[in-house]
Parts: sequence; structure tokens; C-alpha cells
Amino acid sequence: MNVLKSKESRLFLLLGGFFITNALIAEFIGVKIFSLEKSLGVDPLQWQLLGVDLRFDLTAGVVLWPIVFIMTDVINEYFGKRGVRFLSFMAAGLISFAFIMVYFAIQLSPAEWWLDSGDQQGVANMQLAFQKIFGQGLWIIIGSLVAFLIGQLLDVIVFQKLKKITGESKVWLRATGSTLVSQFIDSFVVLFIAFYIGADWSLSTVLAIGVNNYIYKFAIAIALTPLIYLAHYWIDNFLGKEKAEKLKAQAGDW
Repeated sequence: MNVLKSKESRLFLLLGGFFITNALIAEFIGVKIFSLEKSLGVDPLQWQLLGVDLRFDLTAGVVLWPIVFIMTDVINEYFGKRGVRFLSFMAAGLISFAFIMVYFAIQLSPAEWWLDSGDQQGVANMQLAFQKIFGQGLWIIIGSLVAFLIGQLLDVIVFQKLKKITGESKVWLRATGSTLVSQFIDSFVVLFIAFYIGADWSLSTVLAIGVNNYIYKFAIAIALTPLIYLAHYWIDNFLGKEKAEKLKAQAGDW
């Protein structure tokens, strides 16, 4: 049997591959902290919450996580809870495997000529640079994986409940609504595990930075809502209207 012969199978592989790739990349680029305001060419905002001075200095991973959650909703629409859960656990397993492989890569003895090969570019020790960028702390890895799984599973539940209420109409409500709820939880779980438990941050610091991160995620989730309709339009045309409707009807039973 040729699984690629079926349009439904090809669609699931395409969506699943894009979903897992974005989740994996988000984990690794998350080590970089960037200034949102400076990236937009404006002066950094300064505000205070719970006694903590805040600016929109964010992990680079937040650039991709809203896309991951939108992909979750699209997959949920056409392949149901089982499809999302399968891909979520698969993504978590592959991310864990990737971190294990990176750990072993860090332990490999570096070639002597390679150590100072980046000296002219201002990198005095390539091994330390490699370890600093890729060697994320254990609590950060655990926190991000737990937050990812909780966020994904919660997204599925909220999406399906909203779909029962709205039926086939108001795609924006169930997609954006489930994303906003799941990302709210995700924003605090990762910080609580990685920094409250793993790095002795105060609870007020965790809550303040969590709110700061969620404001960004909230705005991006709203801004990306049109992409959900674009994805639906493309999938419906790829599958054909009749097959797409049948797949969405079956998704509610999965």
C-alpha cells in the first residue's frame, strides 16, 4: 500500500513535518534573547509589574511558538485530537533526542585547530561558544518540554469544546481562543519550572515576566488569525471541498 497516494496522508505528513520542524527550531533558537522594541526600530519601553522592571526582551523562540499553536489548530480541524496528540508526543520525543545528541556532541574532544578558528570573528574559543549556545540547562529543557506538552493538550481540549459550541462557523474563535488559553498556561509553566524551581527566581519575577511574554504572544496570536483562514483555503482546495468536509466531520470523532 502506497500511503503517499492518498491526499489525506500527504497532507498529514506535510502539516506534521512543518509542525515538528517549527517546534524543534523554536527550542534551539530560544537561547537567544532579543529586544522587540529595538528590532522594530523604537526605543525600549520601560514599565513595572509586581516590583519588577520590564522591557520586551524576549526569547527568540517566541517568534515560532505562535505558529506552532496555529498549526495545532489546523491539524486539530482536519485530523482531530488523535492527530494532534500523536504529533505532540512525537515532537517532544524528537526534541528530547535532539538535546541528547547535542549533549554528546558537546562532550566530543574538539580538534585543536578548530578551537581558535573563529578568533578573527571575535570568537576566542569555539568549544565554549558551541557549549554556551547549544548546551541549555537541564531545568530549561524540562520546563520547555513540559510546557509544550501541557500547552498542546490544553489547546486540543479548548479547541474541541469551542467547536462543539460554534459548529463549522467562527473558525477564528476556536482557533485563536484555544491558542490564547494554551499560550497563557505555556508562558507561566516554562518559567516556573526553568527558573522558579531551577534557578531560584522569586515568584513575583516569574509572574511579571510571564505576563510580559504573554502580552507579546496574545498580540501575535491575534495578528496571525488571517493565516488560519489562508491555511483552510489552501487545504480545502488541495483536498477538494467534499473530501475536506468529510475529513473535518471525521476529526470530531477522533
